[in-house]
Amino acid sequence: MRLVQVTIPTGKRDAVLDTLEDEGIDYVVTEETSGREYTAVAHFPLPTEAVEDVLESLHEVGLSEDAYTVVLNAETVVSRQFDALSKRYEESGENGGTIARQELVARAQDLAPKWRTYVVLTLVSTIIATAGLLLNSPATVVGSMVIAPLLGPAMSASVGTVVDDDELFRRGVRLQLLGVLLSVGGAALFAIFVKESHVVPPGLDVVELSEVRERLRPDFLSLVVALGAGVAGVVSLMTGVSSALVGVAIAVALIPPAAAVGIGIAWGIPALAIGSSILVLVNVLSINLAALVVLWYSGYRPERFFRVGQARSALVKRAAVLVLAIAVLSAFLGGVTYASFQSASTEQAVKAGVEDLTQTPQYEDVTLLNMRYEYETGLVGQQPKEVVVTLGVPPGSDYPGLPATLNERIDDRAGRNLTVEVRYVQVARVE
Repeated sequence: MRLVQVTIPTGKRDAVLDTLEDEGIDYVVTEETSGREYTAVAHFPLPTEAVEDVLESLHEVGLSEDAYTVVLNAETVVSRQFDALSKRYEESGENGGTIARQELVARAQDLAPKWRTYVVLTLVSTIIATAGLLLNSPATVVGSMVIAPLLGPAMSASVGTVVDDDELFRRGVRLQLLGVLLSVGGAALFAIFVKESHVVPPGLDVVELSEVRERLRPDFLSLVVALGAGVAGVVSLMTGVSSALVGVAIAVALIPPAAAVGIGIAWGIPALAIGSSILVLVNVLSINLAALVVLWYSGYRPERFFRVGQARSALVKRAAVLVLAIAVLSAFLGGVTYASFQSASTEQAVKAGVEDLTQTPQYEDVTLLNMRYEYETGLVGQQPKEVVVTLGVPPGSDYPGLPATLNERIDDRAGRNLTVEVRYVQVARVE
């Protein structure tokens, strides 16, 4: 619910009040005594989704667009007319429960913090995320996302596009660019400090840390996360609900990958730095694209009708650029996804070949204990090049032809040549 206060220009009092009466809206009028061009102030409660429609109706009967207007949250309204108005909007489904255009712009501006606050919170969030990755602590990484101020800039750029507010759009773009650069730079400097000061063990292999490894080669599911975060962010903005938790979803897609880029730079691992950088870029672009599409589809347009075409043109151009950039970068995600599929298929084929051999009568006493792979590492993916097979055999048994037979079966199943190392562990069974 909202409480709206509007100043009524001289000569427009009857038209404004008649419009409120026609809409079935309760109102209170107070006299304006400041000596300006306004004669009265009208106060009236509205359902959230009715604010934009009513304000447009008032503008049509002469309420100036520059008139002093305030929209406040209302906790409780006791009024039969208000209940009837709410029921009417609920049954008609008008505006889908979304907030007014004016309120949307105000919320987007509020979510984009001042420069100093933005810089400090972004750096702190990035440093905590970098520490969490190096500690391999999911809880620490999640904690870093809570304070990341990244929701506002993405929403500001999208809102600025659909309502044709170039200043709001440029501010959102600048803040996003600054946020990415600060995150990567801050993470790199902090990671270098941690490495050189030996806060972490000197021989630490950061790629073996699960929190870092999952950002090394992102696949198409990462794109789904970013698109979902963009949709959730703009829906929270449009409906006026709390955006704190949704901001975490935006940060999930940006802060940990940016921290992984910094770690890759500090440890001199190009694959980690490049892979995570692509993930950051894809996520930023996807969040903006999702927000743009949802806002326009929800019916948000510029306040002046003659600017609608201009806004539509800007949206089409910017959406086309975003789609093209995402498509180009998604080639990497697609390559990683395909490489992961190939790697998993090879591993399954190898396991099937070993199990086939152990099920033959000649090797019925042999059991598979463990399999370990060595991989060919690359930027896009990794493929098994060597497999170490540990087999359990009875004490005193001898299987001289087993390694060669196993190698042949594995190569046949996998469709490629692999180096096979066979290790025996004597296993005694007592019943």
